[in-house]
Formats: sequence, C-alpha cells, structure tokens
Amino acid sequence: MPLPSKKELNRARKKLASVEPTRGLPEDASKADQLKYELCKQFVIYLRKHGMTQKELAEQLDMEPARLNEIVKYRIELFAVDRLLDCLEKLKPNIRVTVA
Repeated sequence: MPLPSKKELNRARKKLASVEPTRGLPEDASKADQLKYELCKQFVIYLRKHGMTQKELAEQLDMEPARLNEIVKYRIELFAVDRLLDCLEKLKPNIRVTVA
C-alpha cells in the first residue's frame, strides 16, 4: 500500500485541526454523568461497528444530525439519561443497564 501524498496528508491535517476533541470524564463525575458517558459511548461503538455515517444514524433515529453529533462528542451535559436510553433502545431493543 503506497503512502499518502503530501496533498492528502495536508488535507487530513487540516480536517483534524478543525475537529473538536472528544471530552473525557472527570474523576469526580457523578454516577448520572458516568452513565450518560457510557451511553454515549454505545452510539460511537454502533457507528463504527455498522460502518455508518452520523447522518445515516441520525436519520435512522429520526434525530437532527447535530444532536447525534453532540452525543458522539460526549456532550453529556446536554442530555438526560432517559433521552439517551430512549434513543439507544431504538438501536438495541434488548439493552440492559445495570447501575452499581
């Protein structure tokens, strides 16, 4: 497999520079925030596993693409647990959540 050209590398660097980094979870996060973070992670896993774009998944969930983007960027402060669970349940009807 040949290496990417300088033009392709520059294009990739430019695209990466404009991407907002994924948010980490603070060590002192509440149990609710930890749960929301784990729920958001399930959407990212689903996207990768199924090779879908965010737009395709947003359409499947009947959701605005911008809202799905907030989920996959772990913007947990914008969502309630029940909203994330409702959306995730559409993808995984038999989902089980255990709270310890």
